[in-house]
Amino acid sequence: MSEVDTFMFNVFIFSMILNTAISLYGIFARPTLIKKIIALTIFSDTANVLAIAVGYRAWPTVERSPIPPVLTTSEPTASDLTSFLQTAVDPLPQALVLTAIVIGLAVTLFLVFLTLQVYRLYRTTDVRKISRLRG
Repeated sequence: MSEVDTFMFNVFIFSMILNTAISLYGIFARPTLIKKIIALTIFSDTANVLAIAVGYRAWPTVERSPIPPVLTTSEPTASDLTSFLQTAVDPLPQALVLTAIVIGLAVTLFLVFLTLQVYRLYRTTDVRKISRLRG
């Protein structure tokens, strides 16, 4: 890998770690339920991006960029298969992320519904106030 590729890889990893840390802080330290839901959504999106990055099998470079997982020749040779296995994107993480997005949307809608019900009952979404109201 060249210096630019290494730098971009380091920036990517650093941004994913920072995104995860900020979202975990929002989940555990913020008192309102809406902020917790937003942080949970950011956390799940970060996990999805990491899963997609794992599917690349190698960091894309100028010499070797990823290709779709489709063989275009009807009778591939051994060298075609070798190069295909080294550069093709793994489709399994993409399918899992697609499923995770749909499930995440359903969970987020359910949490928003629960937050609305909590607000209707207690007139606040602050977890500290709700715990004091409940005794």
